[in-house]
Amino acid sequence: MTRIAIAGAAGRMGRNLVVALDEADDLELAQALEREDSPALGFDSGVLAGINPNGIMVEDRLDAEAFDILIDFTHPIATEHHVDFCVANARKMVIGTTGCGARLEAKLAASGGQTAIVYAPNMSVGVNLCLELLQVTASVLGDSVDIEVIEAHHRHKVDAPSGTALKMGQVIADTLGRDLTKCAVYGRQGQTGARDRMTIGFETIRAGDIVGEHTVLFAADGERIEITHKASDRMTFARGAIRACRWIARQPNGLYTMRDVLKLR
Repeated sequence: MTRIAIAGAAGRMGRNLVVALDEADDLELAQALEREDSPALGFDSGVLAGINPNGIMVEDRLDAEAFDILIDFTHPIATEHHVDFCVANARKMVIGTTGCGARLEAKLAASGGQTAIVYAPNMSVGVNLCLELLQVTASVLGDSVDIEVIEAHHRHKVDAPSGTALKMGQVIADTLGRDLTKCAVYGRQGQTGARDRMTIGFETIRAGDIVGEHTVLFAADGERIEITHKASDRMTFARGAIRACRWIARQPNGLYTMRDVLKLR
């Protein structure tokens, strides 16, 4: 039985991960982690997740002897600390944290030489299929279309654009041979002038309890193609993370993505 620790176990994603692990018969929850000032410390993680008590109390310290894989959907600062811990103790990781930035992503790449990590800004099977569709669409349409990425999330999300939107933009930019850091346009206001076809636009919506919606628009004169993914339940991401845990448990050291997990490349 593979033992799983969950960082941020009392949060929105953490509670869904606890439920997803409860559904699994080949994985078991071994630790439920929260920050040291969390009011959830000492509470049963199953009760917090709305299921039966599981006897795994929320605590604030990782125990390297207690788990095999850590699932982390927290914050870049916390994730960096957890990466250091897992590398030092030869423990594997499944990371869904967004807004990591170039420095932490570089650290993850280096850490792949010392442990096995699945890192993906979105664990949804559907989103990762969309990434494949985006690559195909961009390669066929080339520079003949205007490209816009529109994303919407709940009011509590703190990073924008979403990690998934940025990943979609990166896949398209790589396919077209563009540098996303130079061609991305984040929102528009005022007298912007005519649109530059070589740019990739990003628009962000934050409202209500939207779980996650992403649309990529490929617009030409006379026709357009829209590739859309809408998530209505966070269990979509939790079950994807569980699938990643099953896969990474059998893998050697390396930095992987959900496209590796789903055998899309």
